[in-house]
Amino acid sequence: MKKSHCESTSKLDRKTVERNRRVHMKDLCFKLASLVPHHFSKPSKDMLSQQDQLELAACYIKQMRERVEKLKRVKEQAITTTRTSRSTGMASKMIGLRLPVVELRDFGSSIEVVLVSGLNKNFMFYEVITVLSEEGAEVVSASYSTVGDKVFHTIHAQVRIRRVGVETSRVWERLQELIS
Repeated sequence: MKKSHCESTSKLDRKTVERNRRVHMKDLCFKLASLVPHHFSKPSKDMLSQQDQLELAACYIKQMRERVEKLKRVKEQAITTTRTSRSTGMASKMIGLRLPVVELRDFGSSIEVVLVSGLNKNFMFYEVITVLSEEGAEVVSASYSTVGDKVFHTIHAQVRIRRVGVETSRVWERLQELIS
């Protein structure tokens, strides 16, 4: 009788351990899915299966790694350009980089604008924010950093009315006109 009692206790212990493991894994998957920004996935993350949420998180991580690598290359190029321009005295004419530069990323319900200009930029920052506002985006955050003789502006904006959205091609054209 003791032997069967030990086996049933052992089975219960294994079941409990397995249940706890599944609960723990489910909690970890939920935490991972909650770290992926809402604008990254078109459908609601609540409607996705756990496997789809994991695939979405993996895709997001891959995209962020690529973005970090790209930003590292841009930074390295900026540092190299700055060093070269200091030694030769030619500022923005190096490596074919014509300033200012506009880069716009559409994330569905939000957009990111990156402007790279020289220290003597030929546009006013508030004008950029005005363009975004007039096109239906609300600026959430704006920052800048200076590397050598270049100023990197980054603006994050959300779409004010989701069903209307923001026509990013029009925003890009208006920003090009503004900085040219």
